[in-house]
Amino acid sequence: MEKPEPLWQAIHDTLHAEIARGHWRAGSRLPTEADLAQRFGVNRHTVRRALGALAEAGLVQARRGAGVFVRAADRLPYRIGPRTRFHQNLMDTGRTPSRRILHSAQARATEAEATALNLPVDALLHVVEGISLADAQPVSLFRSAFCATRFPELGPHLAKGASITAALRAFGVSDYTRKSTRISGHAADVLQARHLEVAPGAMLLLSEAINIDPDGRPLEYGRTYFVAARVDLVLDGPETGPVVA
Repeated sequence: MEKPEPLWQAIHDTLHAEIARGHWRAGSRLPTEADLAQRFGVNRHTVRRALGALAEAGLVQARRGAGVFVRAADRLPYRIGPRTRFHQNLMDTGRTPSRRILHSAQARATEAEATALNLPVDALLHVVEGISLADAQPVSLFRSAFCATRFPELGPHLAKGASITAALRAFGVSDYTRKSTRISGHAADVLQARHLEVAPGAMLLLSEAINIDPDGRPLEYGRTYFVAARVDLVLDGPETGPVVA
């Protein structure tokens, strides 16, 4: 029989989730130990241990005589250049990359997808959607589309969470580059907010990108919603293609 979760851990997890969702914003003061003890029905020592764990994780900071405050998280510099790679981008900044696949299936191309991939409308695509995380914190929602005729067995690789680079390499694509990137601002809807652990209406940066193979053929059309408060998009050089705000 599994041991029940310690009370301090449950409090830590609740406050961690509230901070991630933006309920407690950077610079704001958390309720006092006494208030939190009353809220969770525990003693102050249990609350103090939960707050200590949050401090060790760098999420909060105690100020003598003032209370415990939410720390501003270091923003992730996400580089967009000729060879934009999610895993490499994060490892270059010392973060641990991971992805959570939400959906992977075949679908008919929309007009935008068909145009980007130079395919007929209603062409069959492999589509994968998921959440990208840095050190276990959600930083973006992504949707990537590939031609199912050209890569008939790509879907299962993507569904298992393999990186796009590794999945394409398995099908003979040794390299690919960014043809264009279009960036625009959006407010998070309720579902996006839930997946990204932000408040509904939080600012998102939408990156619409086309990647091509060494012969110049389009092979991926991607739409990625980045959390603006957590990510700085850094454009590397003229080869990134047109960027529209």
